Amino acid sequence: MHVEIWSDIACPWCYVGKRRFEAALAAFEQRDLVRVTWRSFELDPSAPRERVGDHATHLAEKYGTSREQALTMHETMTDVAAAEGLDFRFDLVRSGSTFDAHRLLHLAGALGIQDALKEGLMRAYLSEGELMSDPALLERVALDAGLARDDVRDLLAGDRYAAEVREDERTAASLGISAVPFFVIDRAIGAAGAQSPDVLLDLLRRALPEQPAVAVVATGETCGPDGC
Repeated sequence: MHVEIWSDIACPWCYVGKRRFEAALAAFEQRDLVRVTWRSFELDPSAPRERVGDHATHLAEKYGTSREQALTMHETMTDVAAAEGLDFRFDLVRSGSTFDAHRLLHLAGALGIQDALKEGLMRAYLSEGELMSDPALLERVALDAGLARDDVRDLLAGDRYAAEVREDERTAASLGISAVPFFVIDRAIGAAGAQSPDVLLDLLRRALPEQPAVAVVATGETCGPDGC
C-alpha cells in the first residue's frame, strides 16, 4: 500500500496531520505493508528567500484581518498542536521559500530516510524559528536525518530534484489538490486536511487499489495559497 502525502514544511496543519497519521498508522493492522512518500507542495511558490516582517503581520495581510485577530489564530493553532504533543512558536517563525527543503526531501526519499528529514524540517520551522531557505540550516537538519554532507552540499549548489518538486506540484493540480495536507492511497482514495487518527485509520482500511481515480472521502483543516 502506497500512501502519498502532499504537504509543505511551512504548513502548521501539515505537522498536526503528520502526528495524526502516525497515530493512525500505529493502530493499522497491516502497517508493515504501508509505504509513505511525502510529496512537495509549496503554499507560496513565489516566496522570497526571507519575507520581511513578523508572521502575524503577514498572516493579517493575507487574510485581510487585524494583527490582533492573526495572533488569536496563532493561539488557537498552538493549542491544537499542543494536544498532539507539538510546540508551535509562531513568535519565532521566519517565513520564506521552502523549495530547497522540498528538493532535499526528494533526496532523502531516494535514500529511504524521508520521514526523518520531514520531521526535522517541520520542527525547525514551526518550533525553532529556523529559516527554510538557509543552506546552513538545511545542511544541519539533513545531516541529523542521516544524509551525507557532500550529497547535501552538491544538491544545494545545483538544481537537482527541482524537476521532481515541480512534478509533484503538477500532479497535485491534476488530482484537484489545492490545499494541504492531502492524503492519497494508491491513487485510489484520499482525504483532505488534518483528519483525526480515527478517520485516517478508516481511510487506510477502506483503501481500494482497483479504483481508477482519487475519491475524497473526508475533508478537514488545511493550508492553501490564500492561508490556513
